[in-house]
Parts: sequence; C-alpha cells; structure tokens
Amino acid sequence: MPLMDDVSTQSSSHPTVSVVMTVRNGEQWLDESLSSLLNQTYTGHMELSVYNDGSTDKTVEILKVWSFRLEERHISVVLNGHNNDSPKGVGHGRNEAILQSRGRYLCFLDADDIMAPERIELQLKMAETHPNTLTGSCFERLPADSTPRYTAWCCGLSQQQLYTQAYTAFGPSIIQPTWFCERAVFDKAGPFSIAGKGTPEDLLFFYHHLELGGKLLKVDRPLLVYRYHNDCESFNVNRWTIWDARVKAIVNHVISKWEQFTIWNAGKEGRRLYRSLCHSDQQKVVAFCDVDVKKIHKGFYIYEESETVPKPKVPIIHFTEARPPLLICVKWGLTGGGFEENLASLNLVEGRDYYLFS
Repeated sequence: MPLMDDVSTQSSSHPTVSVVMTVRNGEQWLDESLSSLLNQTYTGHMELSVYNDGSTDKTVEILKVWSFRLEERHISVVLNGHNNDSPKGVGHGRNEAILQSRGRYLCFLDADDIMAPERIELQLKMAETHPNTLTGSCFERLPADSTPRYTAWCCGLSQQQLYTQAYTAFGPSIIQPTWFCERAVFDKAGPFSIAGKGTPEDLLFFYHHLELGGKLLKVDRPLLVYRYHNDCESFNVNRWTIWDARVKAIVNHVISKWEQFTIWNAGKEGRRLYRSLCHSDQQKVVAFCDVDVKKIHKGFYIYEESETVPKPKVPIIHFTEARPPLLICVKWGLTGGGFEENLASLNLVEGRDYYLFS
C-alpha cells in the first residue's frame, strides 16, 4: 500500500499526521477505533500505521477491509506485522508502527480506544506551537464508572501538575493512549523498551523524555474514550519495575536538587521509599512526619536491615512540625479529605515545597 511522501516534502500548513497502532487480537474493538479515525475533523493528510503482533483472531481481515475504506477517504494505510506464535510485545509493536510511518506528527491510538472527532485537529494545533512536547488530553472511561479515582486525578491535573505529580503510582501524568507529538520527540527519547511483558515501556519513555528536557502539555477536554477491560495491557506490568522506575526518576529530577527533606508517611510506603534510596540520599532524610499518634510516640524509625553502623535512625514527628521540602507518600483521595486538609493547612507550594510520590 502506498506510503506518504517523505516528511521533508510535507506542507507546513497541513502536515501529515501518522496514527500509530500496535494490535494483538483486537477484533472486538477495531471497528469502533478505526471509525473514530475516519470521523476526524482534521482536513490535512492522515496516515494509519499498524503493526499486527501475531493476532490469532480476525484482526488481519478487519484491518484489510478498513484499509480500503480509509484509502477511499484519502487516509493512507501501512500494515505490517508477523504471525508467529509468540507476541513481540507492545514496545516492539509501537516502535515498528512508528518506523514504518512517514508523518511529521505521531498520534498514538490503542486498538481498544476511540478518538473524539476533533482529537487530531486540537492536539496538532498545540503540538505545532510547542516543540519538544508530549501532548495529551483528558479522557472518558468506558465503562464510565471504572477507575473513578484514577480518572479524576489524571483529568484534573493542572499543566504544572503534569510535572509535579509525574512520579505518583498512577503512572505517567499524561496517559499513553492520548499521546501526540512531533516525530522528533520520539527520535530523541525513543525507542520504546522491548524488554517484553511486565515492562512499563510507556513510563520509561515518559521519564526519559523528561530527563532530556522534554515538555508536557494536555488539551483540557476529553479527546479519547479510554476503554477498561480485563485484557488491558497495563495488568501485565510488574509493579516493582514501576516502583524502581519511579524512584529513579524522582531521585534524578527532585531529590538530587535537595540538600535535605522530610518523608510524609512513617508507615509502609514511606519506609519503603527510604529503603529504596542510596545511602547518600537516605542521609538527606531529616525526618518522617505523620498523623498517627502511635508512630509519633515511637519517636524514631530504625533501618534495621542497613549494613551501616550504627543503624540509621530517623525521627518521626507530627506533620505540623515538618519543614519543607516534603516528599509525600500518602495516596490522594483515600482519607476522606483528611490528608488533603492537613496538607492545605501548611500553605505549601507544590513543586517548590513538596512533591507527591504515592
């Protein structure tokens, strides 16, 4: 099937946007997903680049039918993939879909998600005026009542919080299915990890983008229906691999700039973070702070597993006695508003006085 002209020949006023997709056994989702591409309001050149990762259902047949429908509407299509028994993984598939595409801009679309008609048009406008930027958007969940806390968090982030809350357990502060960027962003921060099942390839790419000085933005309206189901790829990601990536990122981007700090949460999560730090960064921790009277009355946390002599001994204080900067290891939205009220009472500035980690 014909490829688009080389990116160097594309009109700057109507650049080619490549919608990149990797799919394995997506027959039940593809019609809705590709219909949303057909219904885009963008009037410039569009291309669909799909890598089939060894599907065993009717994915290939469906893609062939759709390739004719799309090309009738002047949307170029590139299909590739393999039919081996073992899938090569999402990271490999995304890399291949991007490498075989020709657009100046990349729009990521998962086979089980649905784009709003104006998605490409609105994200392209933002990307064109903000180089070196990973652009996202708000989203809607399907079913609508799935992951309400996660959805509220992600869609409610301010532009600045895309950075200050990039290290929380929720993952990238811009979810991967909404990513839109200039090809140069991928060329600089990519490719995606091909380590295989259990690897958070999107999170690793996201942090690498930030490490290289990449920017983040989002369109503050839902431009994607983000489907939730039992076969979601995110269920296969190893939680400890995610933990290690988050710790490494917050050490590099935040802790390295602090001379000392306090960890908010003397419980399991806070202690785990402390133990995950190298010895020099552990020495920066001047205290744990908490609201739990029992923990505070205990007075200290002693890191018994440490090989350091004497064992590291960190004071535990009430949160009102803590001095910034703080690294907060309390999950947002799980205390009936109590934690949020306590934090607000300190009149601190996020990104200067504290960062969220949990």
